[in-house]
Amino acid sequence: MLTETEETTFTERNPRPWIWGAGIVALVAAAVSVFVALEPRTHVPSKVASGIIASRTPLSLRLNGKTEAVHSRSILAPRIAGQQVGTLTIVRLIPSGTRVKQGDPLVEFDRQAQLRDSIDKQAEADDQNGKVLEAQAAEAAARAKDETEIQTAQSALSKAELEMQKVELMSRIDAEKAREDLDEARATLAQLKETFDLKRKAAQASIRILEIQRDRTRETMLHAQNNAALMQIRSPLDGIVVFNTIWKQGNMGEVQEGDQVRPGVPFMQVVDPAVMQVHVQVNQQDLNALNVGQSARVRLDAYPDLQFSAKLESIDPMGKHGDFSAKLRTFSAIFSIQGSDNRLMPDLSAAVDVEPAHASARKEQAQ
Repeated sequence: MLTETEETTFTERNPRPWIWGAGIVALVAAAVSVFVALEPRTHVPSKVASGIIASRTPLSLRLNGKTEAVHSRSILAPRIAGQQVGTLTIVRLIPSGTRVKQGDPLVEFDRQAQLRDSIDKQAEADDQNGKVLEAQAAEAAARAKDETEIQTAQSALSKAELEMQKVELMSRIDAEKAREDLDEARATLAQLKETFDLKRKAAQASIRILEIQRDRTRETMLHAQNNAALMQIRSPLDGIVVFNTIWKQGNMGEVQEGDQVRPGVPFMQVVDPAVMQVHVQVNQQDLNALNVGQSARVRLDAYPDLQFSAKLESIDPMGKHGDFSAKLRTFSAIFSIQGSDNRLMPDLSAAVDVEPAHASARKEQAQ
């Protein structure tokens, strides 16, 4: 057994186990209280707590596209009839952005080749017309000569027939000679009549060939005159002149005086700025958010301070495949712009903010 002094020393060196447990519990409680104090508190609305989810306000949909005119006419380099022309040279050109009226000159191409061709064909047609008149005169003279020979043959035949009436009074030799003269007169008259028709047909064919050559040359001359008239293009309507960007002389750009343009290339257009629209491409995912008649706001990238009211007019029902997947499609949509401005021109990049469907309905009811 331990003495009283040894028991006291053992107790001091080995404290009781419940003291260690109490200390651990206190440390854990302190750590939990610090963690709870540092955790951010989230305010839970009463509606959410009661099972009612608060509705969010739908945002507007932004679409990107380009402006275009509702009424416009493309101006193409003229196609030359009857000729193989590589390029046409511009000698006069109206500046881009000019307001024009219907009938005002827009552009003029070099017409020297067409005018020279017209003059040459005119001279050739006149020469061929002279040949036609000469052939007609020669045919008239030949016809008169042939008709005279036929009349002479008829007279000879009549004389031979009169001689045959006196055959009883003639000698045998003279009578035989009179019969031969009668047969010869009949054969000569028949041959002249037969060759007369053949000569007329041959002469008419020769004259017709000359007339066809003359008419063909005249048609070529008229083509050249019409081509010369096509070298000057006038405005088909009232509007503003806008140049197209085309491939010319190895690079892309707008035409200038002195440039060469291939026939049939649309290098210019005349647009009516009074009625404009925006052509946008809509993603398949955003298609359900659009309805015809929805209101929108149009902003131009070139003029941030310029805004217009717009309205969705149509959506193309047939979409086209996306660039990266055949399962994704894009649809074309047209927004009509309300109002006009001098800065509102075609081919400007535009952003269209489409209002939610219920907001557009409320606006229409208010109006």
